[in-house]
Amino acid sequence: MVRCWRRGVWQSSGPPGAVMRSLDRLFRPRRIAVVGGGAWGAQIVRQSRLMGFAGEIDIVHPKAESVEGIAPVRSLAELPAVPDAVFVGVNRRASIEMVRALSAMGAGGAVCFASGFSEALAEDAGAADLQAELVAAAGEMPILGPNCYGFVNALDGALLWPDQHGCTRVDRGVAILTQSSNIAINLTMQRRGLPIAYAVTCGNMAQTRQAEIAEALLDDPRVTAIGLHIEGFGDTALWHRLVLKAAERGVPLVALKVGLSDQARQATVSHTASLAGGDAGAGALLERLAIPRVRDLPTLLETLKIFHTVGRLPSATLSSVSCSGGEASLAADGAVGRSLTFPPLTTTQRDTLSDVLGPMVALSNPLDYNTYIWRDAARMAEAWAAMAAPHIGLTLLIVDYPHTDAQDWECATEAALAVRARTGRAVAVVSTLPELMPPDVARRLLAGGVVPLCGLSEALAAAEAAAMQTRPEDEAPLWAELHGELTTLSEADAKAELAGFGVRIPRGITADTPEDAGKRAAALTGPLVVKGTGFAHKTEAGAVALGIPAQNIASAAADMGAGGYLVEEMATGGVAELLIGITRDPAHGFVLTLGTGGVLTELWRDTTSLLLPVRRDSVRAALARLRTAPLLSGYRGKPAADLDAICDTVMAVQAYVVAQPQSIGEVEINPLICRPDGAIAVDALIRRTRKEG
Repeated sequence: MVRCWRRGVWQSSGPPGAVMRSLDRLFRPRRIAVVGGGAWGAQIVRQSRLMGFAGEIDIVHPKAESVEGIAPVRSLAELPAVPDAVFVGVNRRASIEMVRALSAMGAGGAVCFASGFSEALAEDAGAADLQAELVAAAGEMPILGPNCYGFVNALDGALLWPDQHGCTRVDRGVAILTQSSNIAINLTMQRRGLPIAYAVTCGNMAQTRQAEIAEALLDDPRVTAIGLHIEGFGDTALWHRLVLKAAERGVPLVALKVGLSDQARQATVSHTASLAGGDAGAGALLERLAIPRVRDLPTLLETLKIFHTVGRLPSATLSSVSCSGGEASLAADGAVGRSLTFPPLTTTQRDTLSDVLGPMVALSNPLDYNTYIWRDAARMAEAWAAMAAPHIGLTLLIVDYPHTDAQDWECATEAALAVRARTGRAVAVVSTLPELMPPDVARRLLAGGVVPLCGLSEALAAAEAAAMQTRPEDEAPLWAELHGELTTLSEADAKAELAGFGVRIPRGITADTPEDAGKRAAALTGPLVVKGTGFAHKTEAGAVALGIPAQNIASAAADMGAGGYLVEEMATGGVAELLIGITRDPAHGFVLTLGTGGVLTELWRDTTSLLLPVRRDSVRAALARLRTAPLLSGYRGKPAADLDAICDTVMAVQAYVVAQPQSIGEVEINPLICRPDGAIAVDALIRRTRKEG
């Protein structure tokens, strides 16, 4: 099945899981029930009361006399009313029966706490069957998990959470979704001033996927941003639907994607698969979805803090203000290698700063304003407001509050709040060390619309993520099931198939013997290339000879001792060699890899990846990101490559895959000889299913 979003509708069906279930009753319940759970179930009651849950709580337990002062009923049938949200804290087999009964009675949803489902496949071959049974038992009733802690709704004081947590009641805030219950607990314990509205664990996602959960939370207008800790994507169409809805609602997303996929470690015959395996597909998907990606949990929290307080940043331009040259240098150095810039001061900025700071301060961005105006909150605000100019995306006010006596730093807090009130622009107070941002100061700054950022490195990484300007693609990633076993085509057959879609290939002939190769090569124009067939990597096997005159083809072929031969006219006049490859990634779709080609492809590892389908302008932009891009543009007076021809080739390879996605495993051209007057595919590989008939 193939699944794409076109013209605002799903054009065809894809993998299961696309049905959108209402999670409203589950996440915002008026009545909750706890089934079993022992001490875990008792903790849910305790935490619900601490959060001020105003609804009813029922306990289902066949033996207990009292759980936190609540008299339990002995079975689901004895419940006084149908619950909105249920914590199922019994063993895995009993969980299936409880979920089936809850679905039949019309419950709003359930959290399945038990483990031993799909995550236990290595120990129990029947675990997958149990997970399938659980999904079937749930029917249309949404479930979180199994192997799941549940959720905390700090907006309404509602939760199904069998442990401690660090959330407090908030009026608005961010949502955090993670597949790891332990990471979720740790994130709720943050002391960085971030208001968390929802903390949700996804568990095994047997039925309800992470993207579906995030989409449901978008319906709550009190959610200001969503942070995603992602171990695997699953159905990319659901993620595409999520980002379109988030863009429509104006709710920013940020992701921490972890883990390398299994396909990264599989030995393959193509260069592309070794380069595009693992994380490349995930990175390409996040880029296509326009979800900024961060690399660690602290940066995830700091990015969410920016989103919550000021939203997306209008640009990646920064101002940095500190009373130390050392901190100014740290800020400048921290932006190296990032998309962030510190623009030079404008004339207006210089004039204002000169009037406020006097002649003893060297004016620049980053700015070391010294301490001449320290304790004068009004003058500090005037100088800092000049740095928060209209062309600046975020102004970083670097202030480290001592944990001994921070009274003398009150002027900095007041000045920061005044700058935000005066300019209305994005302003952050940044502590170089995370622990030097006091929680009470962070709360004051947030209340005044100033972002309290904990840690300079984290602040710069978060600013880069928050300044991401791209929008999600209108079309969903191409996804298709593979129909049949893959086989590797001969190079000649692979080239012929690609040529049928517009890829330019050299003139050539095939032969079974060296003698036949010599005879048939007479029809070609030299110099020639002869290749022995049947080798996965011909160069390493000594099965490639270049620049051979037609009269020497037979002897060159005989030296190879191959089972067959391909003789072609040699492509000359190239200014660069590129790799174009497409691999099937079960987790993300079809990954297009563009990179430096030739025999040293893996050594250079100069590649960039996109997900199909791609637009022509996206291909051009991707080529410009390569380290070999200067060669394509004409390096040191050399002729430039024909970029239009290169893009034509990429689009032709894409057309070949899109025409038959159920059949394609890998397609590779390496190298593509890029000339001033065109581009020629001199080697090609295709792994596809056999054609019927």
